[in-house]
Amino acid sequence: MKNTLFLKIYMGFSIVYLLILLSGHEYLDLYLKPILIPLLGFGVYFHKDFASKSILLTALLFSWIGDVILLFADIAEIYFILGLVSFLISHIIYCILFNKQTKTTKSSKTFLLIGGVVILAYLTGMLSALLPALGDLKIPVIVYASVISLMLFFALNGLLTWKKPGNQYVFIGAIVFVLSDSILAVNKFYNPIKKSSFIIMLTYLVAQYLIVTGILKLNSNDNHTREN
Repeated sequence: MKNTLFLKIYMGFSIVYLLILLSGHEYLDLYLKPILIPLLGFGVYFHKDFASKSILLTALLFSWIGDVILLFADIAEIYFILGLVSFLISHIIYCILFNKQTKTTKSSKTFLLIGGVVILAYLTGMLSALLPALGDLKIPVIVYASVISLMLFFALNGLLTWKKPGNQYVFIGAIVFVLSDSILAVNKFYNPIKKSSFIIMLTYLVAQYLIVTGILKLNSNDNHTREN
């Protein structure tokens, strides 16, 4: 199937890209980074149709826009803000996407509550550490961190209510996405991290792949789908 081929190409290209970053050739970002998410997008596009397919593609589109804009973040602060907005929109769309998935079991309210408290504690701890260094970016970062935490909470709810193994893929992907953004924030505002570009992109690419793969698995047996 074409979609499987593009997912494999995405994985292969991601490995090559990460090795290039690890070797210190970060200047090649401008040419290589914009190719990555479109490959994942083609993997979704050529998958059989399902109800929330267009939502997933839209989330990937805004992620790609954010990727491209952030390539110029070193030129001016406005590019970082615009990139942040693009990813904010992407995460909002992911929240919508997660709520559109079919629930097969009822959620454990106790487990969901405990998970929500853990997520809230992590959000509070991260913001407490970062706020003194954020300056004029306090409000945008607080909003962004809150939305991605909400995305993780919806993924947690999905872990408890969606079918396996798609629920696990999405939940782990959401965790890794939060980890990636946390590393980016710590590196930019708190304390520089060695090989930060490599670590951020490794976690980001893994997160996107896991979320996309999970959503495709959740919709793989949709009786109302058809092949492209």
